[in-house]
Amino acid sequence: MTRFSFEIFPPKSDAARATLGTCLADLRPLDADFISVTYGAGGSTRSASPETARLAKQATGAPVIGHLTCVGQSREEVLDAAGAYREAGVRRILALRGDPAKDSKGFAPHPDGFADSCALVAALADRGFDVTVAAYPDPHPDAADPGAALDWLKRKQDAGASAAITQFAFTPGRYLRLRDAAVAAGVTIPIIAGILPVKDWTSAHRFARKCGAEIPLELEQAFDTADRHDRARLFALTQATELATDLIAGGMDRLHFYTLNSADLVSDICAALAGPGALSNAA
Repeated sequence: MTRFSFEIFPPKSDAARATLGTCLADLRPLDADFISVTYGAGGSTRSASPETARLAKQATGAPVIGHLTCVGQSREEVLDAAGAYREAGVRRILALRGDPAKDSKGFAPHPDGFADSCALVAALADRGFDVTVAAYPDPHPDAADPGAALDWLKRKQDAGASAAITQFAFTPGRYLRLRDAAVAAGVTIPIIAGILPVKDWTSAHRFARKCGAEIPLELEQAFDTADRHDRARLFALTQATELATDLIAGGMDRLHFYTLNSADLVSDICAALAGPGALSNAA
């Protein structure tokens, strides 16, 4: 049985809060394995993320995973944020290093902070949290070599991680190669495939370039053509559904969708994956 999970982010305005409310209402019937809530750069949503996690749990009834980063923050600040999640009823955390500031030359640990994501994972596990981590189908932009991401994944597992969610990719082979290479490297924790349904190709393209996700030329051309002929949503639905179908056929039965706080496309993808007639019944 395929298990679906979904990512949301804290809203920053009344209008955004209303949009998130609609998204959560749309997600409720999908029987989510969990909902994950992002954590702003440098802890910029430190107070909003636990509150959004509480809201998500109430609105959907699903377990919640709270994101937590250590970049630009002291150890005390990070652990205080973990404590706020605990107070909100969140016992599962997605532990991330976090992206360095735009004007920096790369990641440098806070003078009083965690040295890296492995240190964060260990500290959270020691405090009784169930810790999930990130994995990368395409090389991380900061990776020293192609094998570095696997080395880090194994180290994070050894530090106490119980599962991993991947960055998004555009072809099933990327995910399956990561899964198989991870197993060969001694990684035994579940690897959950992260999928980005493309609501806006320009934004998705820009984000992919930033995070190092490879964009096949034929896919780029297909999205451009779909945009020009006003069929972008239909093509995005087809592309994401086919990607998910191939992953399930390849043995990856846990799929995590990046919703961008809009669940209409995600709902249709999940309905399409449920079988013939499900999409029309969900409309």
